[in-house]
Amino acid sequence: MTSERGCEGSPPLMTRGSEKKGLQWSTRARVFGIPLVSVAFGTDEKGKTCVAKGFVAVGQFGFGVITIAQFGVGILFGIGQVTIGLVAVGQLALGLLVGVGQFAGGTFAIGQLVAGVYGMGQLGWATYLWSESTKDMEAIAMFYTIKMRVMQEYVSLSLIAKWGIDACRDLLTSLRR
Repeated sequence: MTSERGCEGSPPLMTRGSEKKGLQWSTRARVFGIPLVSVAFGTDEKGKTCVAKGFVAVGQFGFGVITIAQFGVGILFGIGQVTIGLVAVGQLALGLLVGVGQFAGGTFAIGQLVAGVYGMGQLGWATYLWSESTKDMEAIAMFYTIKMRVMQEYVSLSLIAKWGIDACRDLLTSLRR
């Protein structure tokens, strides 16, 4: 079940002539009074910017546990042009734990210009930095370890997925007999 409405009680799709001004949509399902999914774009009839607010928030401006927005705050994860969160991916990404982007900040920062404890980028300020001019062995060891763990998990997940697909195929084959 879903509901669609304009920002702040305005009509679902506000128009000025044939121009759409804004849209805000959210699921009726709520957890702790917060919509499970919220989508918002544009402005309302008063010119106020629509903001997506939900566990999953999608829009030009968003705030949620997981956020996909041009400008957003994702408590756990955020992706967008400018984003803040525990893990942030964007052109400007500020992550408490991980920041990945052109300009990235976080405990682990990866990007063109980085700032953090462990940094990997062209330029940066980090306690342990791996860049064109600075090759701190602690940073190299940490990022190499992360790379190897990710690759190992990817292989493990690939094997689990293959096993699951094979099991489903075998089940379907036995049901057809």
